[in-house]
This record gives sequence, structure tokens and C-alpha cells, in this order.
Amino acid sequence: METVTHFLNDSIEFYKWSLTIADKRVEKWPLMESPFPTLGISFLYLVFLWVGPKYMQHREPFQFRKTLIIYNFSMVILNFYICKELYLGSRAAGYSYRCQPVNYSDDVNEVRIAAALWWYYISKGVEYLDTVFFILRKKFNQVSFLHVYHHCTMFILWWIGIKWVAGGQSFFGAHINAAIHVIMYLYYGLAAFGPKIQKYLWWKKYLTIIQMIQFHVTIGHAGHSLYIGCDFPRWMHWALIGYAVTFIILFANFYYQTYRRHPRREGPSKGGKAVPNGISTATNGVGKIGEDQAMSENGRTQKKGRAKRE
Repeated sequence: METVTHFLNDSIEFYKWSLTIADKRVEKWPLMESPFPTLGISFLYLVFLWVGPKYMQHREPFQFRKTLIIYNFSMVILNFYICKELYLGSRAAGYSYRCQPVNYSDDVNEVRIAAALWWYYISKGVEYLDTVFFILRKKFNQVSFLHVYHHCTMFILWWIGIKWVAGGQSFFGAHINAAIHVIMYLYYGLAAFGPKIQKYLWWKKYLTIIQMIQFHVTIGHAGHSLYIGCDFPRWMHWALIGYAVTFIILFANFYYQTYRRHPRREGPSKGGKAVPNGISTATNGVGKIGEDQAMSENGRTQKKGRAKRE
């Protein structure tokens, strides 16, 4: 017990010390003064993962077609805004893609970049809704370990990033990821329209490939910064490398299971409609929209057929 007490006291003292080197520009921004709101929201998310399926067990799944369309295209707009702000702000501030230390000044471009990164952090909290939609639509199989791991850790870790390094090298990974999420949510938004759009979404497979490339680029960028001794917190670089490695392993397994071990058929079905093989990269809450929709429609057709036979 005494060991635990010492550990807790040391952790509290370390946190108090860390606040002395935190970014003073963001400390009064929403959710940034304390880690407890972020941890609280994440805790409620985990509780919902347990309570949600129990609540929906004997209830009909929600459809949410219009809601999903609005949600996904709203996320397209948000991620495009983040990507645009990071690009214009970094260009105006003269950022280097090789090595960029954090500038904690109140320069208008530096604050613009910090604000864009804060919105990026907020977007990771909003993405918890991906899982909520899965569960309320009774797509429990889509709530995989990768899905939960990605959503929960990104929101928490980016609070840390904004709290201490809201600028500098941090812009690189967020910039790339926001751009990829524009494409990703665009796919999900289009897929939400139903099977008629599915035949135009042949590029769904490449979303996972792009994401895996992103993680390799992130590792290379962080490794290069460490090699040249970039004046950016080394602990952040090493943490980023370790984190990216976990995603490469998990995404590679997902890709193998989805497209290699059990490849999905492409092209029109016998009925003349495209086979809706919606994708779930587990980084997003509304994958397999087209597939789920077709399965639901097929279920209603079968049910009507049985009723007629009876």
C-alpha cells in the first residue's frame, strides 16, 4: 500500500511540474485546462460500449440514413477546414517539413496553427459518434478492438499533444490525417445514400492502404527528426513511433483478414445491382453502410417471402 501511495504522490508531483512547461496559450481553451473532461468523456464512451449493446439487445436497430449523411459530410467539412488551416498557417509561418520546433509565441500564424490542432483534437472526440451509430444500428461486429483502441487513444493522446506541443512538428501528422479523413468520410457519406451509389465506390479498398502508408510516413518523419536532432520533445517522437507501429500491425491484420484471407466479390450481382461491400477500417464509425443496408433490405424481402408462404 505504501508503494502505491508513493507512486500516486510522485505522479501528482510530476503532473504539477509538467504544467510549468505546458503551452500557456491553450490552457484556457475549452477542455484544455484539465485532463478530466477528456478522460470523463472517454470513460462514458467505454461505459456506452458495455451498456449500449445490452440496451439494444431486444430492440429494433435504428436506420439513421439521413443522420449518417449529414454527419459524414459534416466531418468532411470539419477535416477539410483543419487541413486547410494547417496548410495555410504553416506556409505563412514558414514551417519546415524536416524539422519544426514549437513556437509558443502569440504570433498570429502560430496561434492559427494551434487553433487548427485544437479543432483536430475536438474532431477525435466527435468521432466517438461513429461507435454510437454502430451500436444503435446493432452492428456490434464492427466495434472491433482496433476500432475502440483507435478512437479512445486518439482523443486522449491529442489532448496531451495540444496541452504541450500545439505547433511545430505536431502539424505534420495532423495535416496528413485530416486530409485522409476528408476522403474517408466522403466515402462513408456517399455510401450512406445506399446501393445505387455503391458501384461508384470501387476505391474503398485503397482507404486502408492509404492509412497504412500514412503510418509509415509518420514513423519515417519522426525517425528523421530524431536522427538530425530536431529541437522537438524527443519523448513525443518516440511515443509517436511506438503508437504508429501498433496501428501498422493492427491495420495490416485487418487488411489481410478483409481482402486477402476472405476477399470480397466486386461487381454486379445476379439481380443487376452492385454488391455493396462497404468497408470498415475501424477508424470510422459508419463503415459497411451499403452492405448493412443491403442486408437489411434482403432481410425484409425474406421476411415478406415467408409471410406469403405461410
